[in-house]
Amino acid sequence: MGEVFAGRYELVDPIGRGGVGAVWRAWDHRRRRYVAAKVLQQSDAHTLLRFVREQALRIDHPHVLAPASWAADDDKVLFTMDLVSGGSLAHLIGDYGPLPPRFVCVLLDQLLSGLAAVHAEGVVHRDIKPANVLLEATGTGRPHLRLSDFGISMRKGEPRLTETNYVVGTPGYFAPEQLMGAEPDFTADLFAVGLVALYLLQGTKPDAQALVDHFTAHGTPGAPQGIPEPLWRVLAGLLQPDPQARFRSATGARKALATEVELLPEPGPDEEPVEVFDQLGPLPAGFGPNGPEAAAPARAAAPPEAPSAASTSETGGFHLPPPPAQAAQPQAQAPAPAPYQASPTPPAHPLAAHAHPPAPVPSHPAAPHPAAAAEYGPTAGAAADFAQAPTSAVPYDQPATRQYTAHAPVQGPTAAVPAQPRPAAPPAPRTRPGPPPKVAVPVLIVALLCLAVGVWALTQV
Repeated sequence: MGEVFAGRYELVDPIGRGGVGAVWRAWDHRRRRYVAAKVLQQSDAHTLLRFVREQALRIDHPHVLAPASWAADDDKVLFTMDLVSGGSLAHLIGDYGPLPPRFVCVLLDQLLSGLAAVHAEGVVHRDIKPANVLLEATGTGRPHLRLSDFGISMRKGEPRLTETNYVVGTPGYFAPEQLMGAEPDFTADLFAVGLVALYLLQGTKPDAQALVDHFTAHGTPGAPQGIPEPLWRVLAGLLQPDPQARFRSATGARKALATEVELLPEPGPDEEPVEVFDQLGPLPAGFGPNGPEAAAPARAAAPPEAPSAASTSETGGFHLPPPPAQAAQPQAQAPAPAPYQASPTPPAHPLAAHAHPPAPVPSHPAAPHPAAAAEYGPTAGAAADFAQAPTSAVPYDQPATRQYTAHAPVQGPTAAVPAQPRPAAPPAPRTRPGPPPKVAVPVLIVALLCLAVGVWALTQV
């Protein structure tokens, strides 16, 4: 079984990598469903601040894939999203090449709809590109698009986390004003949407700089080959180098698209239907459609085999191979004093190779409490079953005796020494337990956030 975060999210297999974290398919033990979990890989204050800002975004829209919940466990942090299995627009272009204009109009309308909801929250995405636009696995039915990855997004008016002259984003999808150091704005996102639409229609990444130079020198050019004139009028309104000449909102661009799509020619009879495949692949051993499968009590689960190489996508991201399984090392049998005998210790589980060795327990361990067994049962990802824990000999300690001095005998033939009461032993000092991890970790995150904001404020003086 995989690693479990906060007793709830069990990591199943890696499905991708983002700018600051790896993305895993995970099983949510509370909601009983699979989710996508983004696990933070870096722990510096700047990365943690971006991570906190991203997980705080809550946008409920059918074409937006925003974080749904988060969890922390020791020094690791993750947040979860809906699991989208159809891959990205980059996968779709890799399968089919240039897409039919009417199919592109459906995708463009959904992207503008999701972006309008993001902008309505005052958020600038700043990283719209084909790899960040995901698809549900709908087969040959109507496509369903989700705008994702808000790692570098920001609300208008919030302090920037980068230097004034430093631009963040993906090269090739910058708006001209971004390269000039302008503040992030909604129109920059619309320029990137126009570039994504050109990518879908032509099958290759457009040359943004050459396009801007042509617009600047010759004005709005005619429609490129293979792009219908009505659709090009909408794209030209998104790709204007001057942000004042561009569409001012995603809603305005969507209304113009709805008008122009009525003028598009009907698809031909020989046009191939576009099918959105499931890009995730089958679940690894030990997991089924309804979550982790119960392992046989007499057999240990076999560790998953790591693939020979990590598959690389065309957009720079690549899928992570599962972590290499560590060879199980048998623990040395603890010597036991006579007349007690220690039970043999079974081999260590691969996921418990770095865990602290278990403390010795009595030869007849007590059964776990029913409430604990219900919450941390066989689906909680524990490395071993406590009811089957190895036992070792524990010597029986006799209670300590207190030294005393005998009193002198009392004079008299029948006098007896009165019994002296034994003073009670002082009570053992009790230590107060610290706060639970569910409280300590969020407090630590808030403290790091305050530290990062303080450092940033000092650099502005």
